[in-house]
Amino acid sequence: MREILVVDDEPKQRAILKTILAEEGYRVYEASNGKEALKLIKERPPELVLTDLKMPDMDGIQLLKSIKELGITPEPAILLMTAYGTIPSAVEAIKNGAFDYLTKPLDRDTLLVKIRQALDRQDLLKENIRLRNTLYERFSIEGIIGRSEAMKRVIEAVKKVAPTNATVLILGESGTGKELIARAIHYNSLRREGPFTAINCASIPDNLLESELFGYEPGAFTGANTRKKGLFESSHMGTVFLDEIGDMPAALQPKLLRVLQDGEVRRLGGKETIKVDIRVLAATNQDIEELIDKGQFREDLYYRLKVVTIKLPPLRERREDIPLLAEYFLKRYNEEFGKRIKGFDREALQLLVNYHWPGNIRQLESVIERAVIMSDADIIRVQDIEDELVMRKKGILDIDIPDEGIVFEELEKELMKKAMKKANNVVKKAAELLGMSYKTFWYRWEKFGLGKEETAEKDI
Repeated sequence: MREILVVDDEPKQRAILKTILAEEGYRVYEASNGKEALKLIKERPPELVLTDLKMPDMDGIQLLKSIKELGITPEPAILLMTAYGTIPSAVEAIKNGAFDYLTKPLDRDTLLVKIRQALDRQDLLKENIRLRNTLYERFSIEGIIGRSEAMKRVIEAVKKVAPTNATVLILGESGTGKELIARAIHYNSLRREGPFTAINCASIPDNLLESELFGYEPGAFTGANTRKKGLFESSHMGTVFLDEIGDMPAALQPKLLRVLQDGEVRRLGGKETIKVDIRVLAATNQDIEELIDKGQFREDLYYRLKVVTIKLPPLRERREDIPLLAEYFLKRYNEEFGKRIKGFDREALQLLVNYHWPGNIRQLESVIERAVIMSDADIIRVQDIEDELVMRKKGILDIDIPDEGIVFEELEKELMKKAMKKANNVVKKAAELLGMSYKTFWYRWEKFGLGKEETAEKDI
């Protein structure tokens, strides 16, 4: 039942309002002055305060200001009742945060409409708070799933860097959760109430990326008929996450450097610089230093971005976290699809742990989502997940055997050479690509006489 506090120094007026509102199903309690109202609000915050403007000792505007100082979340909606001659004061109260005002004598229908509108607004405020709290919970540091040593280091780094304004460069393969870490940094920072804006530099054509980031003035280019704020400008007092920063066009890199150094942007076609207060987080799965050597990325921008670097491990290097992640995704998709699957049988869980996960956490989530959708049992079994994992290897398993047969060792040799090439000659990574241990891979490599000269100097 919705609760309304009626504040008026006239007993008859309070009695009339209480009768009207009670008939509409509202729970009503009352106060005869501002001080009494404040005491009641502290003990039992209502959703709406219906108060007279003119009262002795403390008027409606003073009561409004005092309610705001209480720091209640969400604040009660304030509806003021005023005589015609004090309308200017009521308008001033609205500027200070009152929802609306009503003129005396009150019209019953108008009163009820205003109350419904005010309570609808309260519902929106509550929903926003709920969603914000959900975000804080989801992206809290404690919400980062992982007990492996590698993830403990990541969590510790996030804890240290989040309260600062430092730029952070997040490194990791695709699907390792770089945006999750960026959001965790934002929602644990002093900017948490500001916007979090994410943009993928690789997904937007070069000629559009600049206008998205910096905005434009009318006439800046064909089709620019109105002024548009860019993401940097609209994210003022918040955080901008630049994913796949390694794909940022060379022409845009000095402009980003200026944003980082001077906190200024200039819209396309504009002449004025605009001050912005933003924090920039960036991420990539590329080797930026290699891009610098090739002349594709500015070295000064790189060092400006990597004030702090956080490197996310691939899932295959944090296998002890796979059961935790699998349970997390199981719970999420149980809730989403209305299922009550209790968990994984031992063989299914072992399959998940042993798989090499080239798509990392994103692939694991996809596998669990499909299993929850398709399973009719109360537990996830091997048959619920193995088909999709085998399909990932189908290209290798579908090799045609010619009539004259094949030399299996030659096939194995070629696969190992291709794995080494894909792994940039890092033995450990090549072994993982083929699902082999480091020792087994190295033993076979030497046996085939492929030689150490083809391996990386530092492969562990």
